Amino acid sequence: MISDITTVWDVEKSIGDWMQSDALGGELLNGHDLETAILISLFTDGLAKSDDLLDDSDRRGWWGDLDMEFPIGSRLWLLRRQKLTTKVAIKAEDYAKEALQWLVKDGAVSSISVDSQIIYPSTLNLIITYQQPGKNQSSVKFSWVWGAVIDAI
Repeated sequence: MISDITTVWDVEKSIGDWMQSDALGGELLNGHDLETAILISLFTDGLAKSDDLLDDSDRRGWWGDLDMEFPIGSRLWLLRRQKLTTKVAIKAEDYAKEALQWLVKDGAVSSISVDSQIIYPSTLNLIITYQQPGKNQSSVKFSWVWGAVIDAI
């Protein structure tokens, strides 16, 4: 079985990227397929629903998702200009759960949960906990520095 290219989350830049491996002679890192699937599911811009509030008329998303039961990406991008509040953190959990549900349906994991954590004044953590069939439970954490739209709660 061939592994996917590994996508690595860069906390400082808030982006996923590919990395070269010195151990592999400069080839792109591979493996960690489930973590890469989680990254792509969360941080690819999913299509906004017709009743989502938008900054402009761009609902984003990928055109290939139109007929798919579980489209690629999430609606987390809709939160980028909102103030970091408990309500936004809960919405981030909901958007992440929605984006990751396909992993359960496809059998890649037997369960998956999402918890958010605000580190005041400006960081939102999402902790994704998942159980692969026949393996120990694992967690991965993603952090965002919220930037200029922060208001004290």
